Amino acid sequence: MKTSRRFLTIAVALSLTVPAAVGTSAAVAAQDEGKFCEGTNITFFPGGPEGGPFATVVYNGAKAAEAALGPSVNYVWSNWSIDEMITGFSEAVATQPDGIAIMGHPGDDAFKPLVDDAIAQGIAVTVMNTELQETQAAYAPVGTGYVGATLYKAGNDLANEAVKRAGLVEGDKAFVWGLISEPGRGERTQGVVDGLEAAGVEVVYLDIDSATNADPVQGISTFTGMASANPDLKAAFFDHGGLTNTAQSYLEAAGLGPDDLYVAGFDLGPATVEAVENGFVDLSIDQQQWLQGFMGVLQLCLTDNFGFSGLHINTGGGFLDADNVEFIGPLVTEQIR
Repeated sequence: MKTSRRFLTIAVALSLTVPAAVGTSAAVAAQDEGKFCEGTNITFFPGGPEGGPFATVVYNGAKAAEAALGPSVNYVWSNWSIDEMITGFSEAVATQPDGIAIMGHPGDDAFKPLVDDAIAQGIAVTVMNTELQETQAAYAPVGTGYVGATLYKAGNDLANEAVKRAGLVEGDKAFVWGLISEPGRGERTQGVVDGLEAAGVEVVYLDIDSATNADPVQGISTFTGMASANPDLKAAFFDHGGLTNTAQSYLEAAGLGPDDLYVAGFDLGPATVEAVENGFVDLSIDQQQWLQGFMGVLQLCLTDNFGFSGLHINTGGGFLDADNVEFIGPLVTEQIR
């Protein structure tokens, strides 16, 4: 750890506010000196695919932190594939960076043995977006933190809010499209299902297949088939930012209008904003993924340079709906939210 660097430079770097960091290159170039994280090498996993609406915002947050704090960052895209995340992590460890920021989708059983090895080699590891609770508990003292939504609670909150707003009652039927099959990541979907079932709502559940997970447009036929088989649906829940971003296309392909289903999902994207404006999406949780990128890099910089332990930051507390879309929409266009 580079403890000889002056602690004061943390305050200098953090004085770059979020608006400055996400704005023009002139804003982030204003601090040519005093970047306390210069010399730190980081491998960062934004998710993926490259250019996807969610991962791009994570990437933008990380790039802003890179510019503000001074580390050298290598970005590795995973296409949201668990296999690619695991393979990419092993390959990253082999390059011996100072720190690695990972998405926790593969779960503790798959990831913790690899993280054990990385930590043993002196490589700091921190987690974003999907918790690795066992890994975080084991290595928080050496810098393994978490930045992202508290997944089960986020899913449960979305279900409870949608039940209230949509007026769902016992015996109503709702479709949930999620990722229960993925350890850890599936907790959010489970939170949705549990919240609906607690209200007496019958759940029609489908797991998101790998093709749709990578490219949500591939799920159009799946959705239309499900909708045709369940004409009495009252609501649909998409536990995936890309699917929420594609919700209007799903409904239109199934011959459904904005008043035919109450639609709730996760994350923000340009098409999600448009769908809210058009009435096709009623509610979406904003997990503020720009912060996941920025704080993931910051965590590794603080750990590598000053030995800070892992922080736990919940970024998933807000909703996008028709009441606030006018304010939040432009921030989504700028790829900040």
